[in-house]
Amino acid sequence: MLETALKGSKKYWILIGVLFGLHGMGATAFLYQLSKGLTVTGMSRDVSWGIYIAQFTFLVGVAASAVMVVLPYYLHNVKEFGKITILGEFLAVAAVNMCLMFILVDLGKPMRALNVILHPTPNSILFWDMVVLNGYLFLNIIIGWVVLSAERKQVDPPQWVKPLIYLSIPWAVSIHTVTAFLYAGLPGRHFWLTAIMAARFLASAFAAGPALLILLCLIVRKVSKFDPGKEAIQKVANIVVYAMIISIFFVVLEIFTAFYSQIPGHMHGFVYTFVGLHGHANLVPWTWAFAVMAVLATLMLLCPPLRKNEKTLAISCLLVFFSLWIEKGITLVITGFIPNPFDTITEYVPTLPEIAITIGVWATGFLILTILYKVAVSVKEEIAS
Repeated sequence: MLETALKGSKKYWILIGVLFGLHGMGATAFLYQLSKGLTVTGMSRDVSWGIYIAQFTFLVGVAASAVMVVLPYYLHNVKEFGKITILGEFLAVAAVNMCLMFILVDLGKPMRALNVILHPTPNSILFWDMVVLNGYLFLNIIIGWVVLSAERKQVDPPQWVKPLIYLSIPWAVSIHTVTAFLYAGLPGRHFWLTAIMAARFLASAFAAGPALLILLCLIVRKVSKFDPGKEAIQKVANIVVYAMIISIFFVVLEIFTAFYSQIPGHMHGFVYTFVGLHGHANLVPWTWAFAVMAVLATLMLLCPPLRKNEKTLAISCLLVFFSLWIEKGITLVITGFIPNPFDTITEYVPTLPEIAITIGVWATGFLILTILYKVAVSVKEEIAS
């Protein structure tokens, strides 16, 4: 089936070329970082995780969100999701690949990643994060490819793939839960020290990932003959709105707990992000952008006429995606380091090499996604013809 990715329109090849170009830019910046070390980044002794780990955190949620179409289709036989399940699984494959790439570029020397395998430490959350991420990647590759191959041959998928499908459902929850434990298990970082961190991660994941899936379905419908189905898109939109409401509710719970208890360590993070702390306010515009976009998107999705209109639905999904990208992909990680345990503030601003590498990783992920979607859509069109 992979040969179908070698055939496409002029626009398809232009997209591939642009993504390859951005990938090349990111690779060049990474080689520069590799030669100079992490000193070319904005990270420091006080802020040891920056935009790389922030993107990783957000993308783990995008990957986990595939379960929101896999679970209804395979466990509850929701027929409407039959056409888009493969799109959700392939989105997970691309997202996990980006997660792994962001980890590698954050290590400084990629060879250090082998230490997790050569010197396994089961008492470390990082070890289990490696296990669940790679396991989830292989599960989605195998399931997606085998099911799509069977669909192309118009036969039922082999029986051995069903246990893998059922296994992938709790596994999807595990990848974001383990990632949340990386933060919630650090007692010296009050902003992350919360029992509902994993729940917050899952709620935002089940909003951001399906919102991106809706946008991708609308694009696929426009550029190909394959129609993912209006009913499926609307059902996913319902998932997005409920998950978004829960995600906002969890943030409100965190704010209430911090300020009602008047515990300075828990308050400082929110003060810094919303109004600034001791004259430091780099994240204030980002935080308010997240808040405004999140509330606006939720209100739009709650309104049936706006939700059923695909133009306003697309705008709502863009707002959902970018608002949660700001929350999980920028503010959450950086704010955890401010102030440090000695009550000193060291702000973080990503450097040009960091931004170039980040764009390169995103471009590589979307390159993988474009090729996988080209294969999936070609098979769907072939069956329909």
